Amino acid sequence: MKNKVQFLIILIASLAFLNTSIGQENINKDGWVSLFNGKNLDGWKVGENADTFSIADAAIKVAGPKAHLFYVGEVEGHHFENFEFKASVMTKPNSNSGIYIHTRYQEASWPIHGYEVQVNNSQSDWKRTGSLYDIVNVMETYVGDNEWYTEYIKVEGKRVIIKINDIVVVDYTEPENPKRDAGDRQHRVLKGGTFALQGHDANSIIYFKDIMVRPLP
Repeated sequence: MKNKVQFLIILIASLAFLNTSIGQENINKDGWVSLFNGKNLDGWKVGENADTFSIADAAIKVAGPKAHLFYVGEVEGHHFENFEFKASVMTKPNSNSGIYIHTRYQEASWPIHGYEVQVNNSQSDWKRTGSLYDIVNVMETYVGDNEWYTEYIKVEGKRVIIKINDIVVVDYTEPENPKRDAGDRQHRVLKGGTFALQGHDANSIIYFKDIMVRPLP
C-alpha cells in the first residue's frame, strides 16, 4: 500500500511539472501539444538568413533565401523519437519547402541529420508534397497552391507514415542497416531529434500554422 501511495505522489508531481513546463493551455484533450503560439517564434531558432521567417496572420511565413527554423522549445526537451506531428500548410505557386524530423540545430546549410518531408505542389522539383525526400518520393500532387492542407507525420520505431489530408502517401520502414551514401547522407536515419521548417529559396513563399505534436511511448 505504501509503495502505491508513493507511486501516486510521484505521478501527480510529474504531471504537475509537465503542465508547468509546457503550459497547460498548449495541451488539448487528445494529447496534442502546440509547438507554435501563433504570435512569435518563441521556442524556435534560426541560423542563417533569419529574415526568411516572419509571422503573418497567426502563421509562420517563409519567404526569403535558404534558411531553416528549428524547434528548440521545452516540449520533450525538443528531442522527439516516437510521435505524431501535424501542421496546416499553404504554398504559393512555384514554392518549395520541407519539414525536417529527427534533426538537429545547424547554423547554416541544409540540415544533415534526419529526414526531410517535402512541401512542394508546383515547383520544378518533381518530388511532391509528402515525399520522404530521396527515400520514398511522391510524384502525384494531392493538394493545390493557395489552399490550406494538413501534413501529418508519424514515427513509431523505425516506421514513418506520412499523410496529406488523411491520405497515406508514404509508409516506410527503415531497415536495420539502411544503405546511405558516404558524407552527409549517412546521417539520414532515425536517431531522434527535433523538427525544422525549411526556407528553400527566395522565390518560394509558404505558410505554416497549427503546428502540433503528440509524443508516443
